[in-house]
Amino acid sequence: MTLLIIIIVLALIFDYINGFHDAANSIATVVATKVLTPFQAVLWAAFFNFLAYWVFGFGVADTVAKTAHTMEIDLVVILAGVIAAILWNLLTWWLGIPSSSSHTLIGGFAGAAIAHAGFGAVVWYNAGKPGEMPTGVLIIAAFIFLAPLIGTLVSYLISLWLMHSSKKTIGPKIFTVLLMVVTIWFVVTKIEYYDEIKHPRFASQFLSVITEPHNIKWLLVAFIILSISFFCLIFSSLNQNQSTSWLRKMQLLSSASFSLGHGGNDSQKVMGIIAAAVVVYIHTSGSSLAAMPEWLQVSLPSIGANGEEFTGHMPGWIPLACYTAIAAGTLSGGWKIVKTMGSKITKVTPFEGVAAETAGALTLYFTEHLKIPVSTTHTITGSIIGCGLTKRISAVRWGVTVKLIWAWILTIPVSALLAALIYYFLSIFLE
Repeated sequence: MTLLIIIIVLALIFDYINGFHDAANSIATVVATKVLTPFQAVLWAAFFNFLAYWVFGFGVADTVAKTAHTMEIDLVVILAGVIAAILWNLLTWWLGIPSSSSHTLIGGFAGAAIAHAGFGAVVWYNAGKPGEMPTGVLIIAAFIFLAPLIGTLVSYLISLWLMHSSKKTIGPKIFTVLLMVVTIWFVVTKIEYYDEIKHPRFASQFLSVITEPHNIKWLLVAFIILSISFFCLIFSSLNQNQSTSWLRKMQLLSSASFSLGHGGNDSQKVMGIIAAAVVVYIHTSGSSLAAMPEWLQVSLPSIGANGEEFTGHMPGWIPLACYTAIAAGTLSGGWKIVKTMGSKITKVTPFEGVAAETAGALTLYFTEHLKIPVSTTHTITGSIIGCGLTKRISAVRWGVTVKLIWAWILTIPVSALLAALIYYFLSIFLE
């Protein structure tokens, strides 16, 4: 039990470090454009990182918990993975490199599992249920490239949309109205209504529907798109000072949306590690779920032999502790990385800030819906690059960008190797 408690504490410390390591992702553009001071920005980001507790489910947590076959590993594996992730995070933070905390954690977990039981201990690919996205380390690794590419494309399209909306022509306005109609129709079809909600939160049908996490995400997406759409409809009638003022206000919305996505995505990864640790403890100690204290009664979603689906269970203190830790870490800032993210990749104005953060937020909501853990660092970097591409290719400082890409590529293998070495060292003393 002592080792399990140590792992839980270290996982929450990692979550805290993740908060200040990735704080720059949420606040870099809003600070670079001087919409908020650094202090105001970290308060803003921390609040919305914590608010994500009421918005997102546990799909990403489940994916992370199943990075390795829990029946084939022990607690030393998870301990080594978390220690490796903390060390790599601190090193890249000190060097000012915006590497991925997410892939550091996945790489560390996988590397220690391989050191313990070979490559078969890692879940490389899982086809998933019909109609759902496959998962596994290979899928997560693929999103090292897909997440920033999606962010780049979405940011590029939003930037073009805003640029054309500034012109006094009818075409962009027709497009905007059509997009608003399609958005409303799409969200209405995606919402779960009262009779479809398994565990309503309130007696009121209306409150239960709008507070259902699945619905909140889609309502947020609609709010973001409709807010930008409204601005696009009036953009051409504004003078430069008025449009800049509007964009600065909109950047508060876009940065809040991205911070929500960051909290929802990254906190779940630590939930997954804690859940995996408890499940591993249960089977390695010869205990049972019923014999565990109530605050440690964790079970992962699974499908029974008869095809019956089990949703799993996670005590409320785990997500609450994870969201609190990442919010506290965000309050601590991450000023070394702000400079790289906010100015070295491309010059960021309120126009680019809105486009980049909105694209980053939408990408994070999309991948969270697919239950795939992605890097918020990669996502916002790709989004900032997309803004730069609307000016000209040379507007992006490719020298800095290439260095960042190399840091991304090396994160999983380096953290995996580091975790393997730490596992071998720990196993001498703990086994």
